[in-house]
Amino acid sequence: MVMERRENRSPQDEAARILVEFLEVAITSILFLKGIYPSGAFERRRYMNVVVQRARHPQLRDYIHSAVSGLLPFIQKGLVERVAVIFFNVDDNIPIERFIFKLAVNQSYGSKVEEAALEFSLRSFLIKLPVSETLTKALPRDCRWEITAYFRRLPDASSSKDTEVWIPTDAKQWQKPPVISPIKSMTSEPLCLQLYLEHPSLSEPSS
Repeated sequence: MVMERRENRSPQDEAARILVEFLEVAITSILFLKGIYPSGAFERRRYMNVVVQRARHPQLRDYIHSAVSGLLPFIQKGLVERVAVIFFNVDDNIPIERFIFKLAVNQSYGSKVEEAALEFSLRSFLIKLPVSETLTKALPRDCRWEITAYFRRLPDASSSKDTEVWIPTDAKQWQKPPVISPIKSMTSEPLCLQLYLEHPSLSEPSS
């Protein structure tokens, strides 16, 4: 039965499933990298044959899991353009740093997904992330973070209860184009994925 269900998945469904699982691990890795929680809040696990971090606290783990798994139907349909992990100043709610996963799922791709090739490509992101720390900025002691999704177009709220998970963000935006630092990119049909950092421009007006 399991084999039949997997064979009945579309290439877009299969790629989205693998991507959502990867995003859960990658976002946890970003939180560990940024040191926003004590190192004891994480435990080592192996994923895609890479040593990664897993959140120990059930609420943190559940927040990350529910956020990215809630995106699954929208990623499958090609509606999600970017998934961001954003760190903010608590005082003014202005972003300090954004980790951006820019994605595209080829809706016209009809062949079988080469799962091993896709996972190998995604694995390289998990290897690259820990060594990208030099590109990042130190966070202030008082900061917060959130997962934000950017949609190519808004899904129909009446057609899916999954839209209830997501609410409009009240975060302030930068007035100037950000400084972008690429980290990693890949293409493995039907998925294209880029990971890059965004920081405020030096000419960004101070609050």
